[in-house]
Amino acid sequence: MSTVAIIDYGAGNLRSAANAFERVARLLDDAPDIIVTADPELVRRADRIMLPGVGAFADCKTGLDAVAGMTEVLDERVIRGTTPFLGVCVGMQLLASEGREKVVTQGLGWIPGAVEKITPSDPALKIPHMGWNTISVLRPHALLAGIPDGLHAYFVHSYHFHTADPAHLVATTDYGGAVTACIGRDNIFGTQFHPEKSQALGLKLIENFLNWVP
Repeated sequence: MSTVAIIDYGAGNLRSAANAFERVARLLDDAPDIIVTADPELVRRADRIMLPGVGAFADCKTGLDAVAGMTEVLDERVIRGTTPFLGVCVGMQLLASEGREKVVTQGLGWIPGAVEKITPSDPALKIPHMGWNTISVLRPHALLAGIPDGLHAYFVHSYHFHTADPAHLVATTDYGGAVTACIGRDNIFGTQFHPEKSQALGLKLIENFLNWVP
């Protein structure tokens, strides 16, 4: 049986994420085992890895660094081992070169760019950006395959990822201007929205991730 590791580093909606993954997994012919873990050895043995994240960039990076051996295992399995990887919300933002939320914090550096505050063109739009929005796909990706236009994703964030290379920007949403919704390269994909809270769109994206062979 294959395994999907959802990383527990004290900064994510772990139960809701696991519930969504388990719900989708039960419908697959070869259902993977979904585990929530802070054990780097279990992550090392996993066939797919998901990194959640809620809160401030600096706090999440500190929390991830505090799990002994975890960043080293992630680099080993995702960068050198090409294990399929999904980052969600701040878990996606941590892939950046740096976060610029109050202080400058070094990210994992897997996808060059910086996480910066959203600046809507309409001053009436409140920050954080919170609620349901459609996404605009800029380039096809396996994790977005089969998702009809017009479905909504659930966002809650004040900062978003500015990719240094436009080729890494997969989808945007509109909130007084383009806001990053999905990024990706090779075996790495990230969503600013929460798939586990995004109903039909999110469940299809999770299904695609569980079947993804980069």
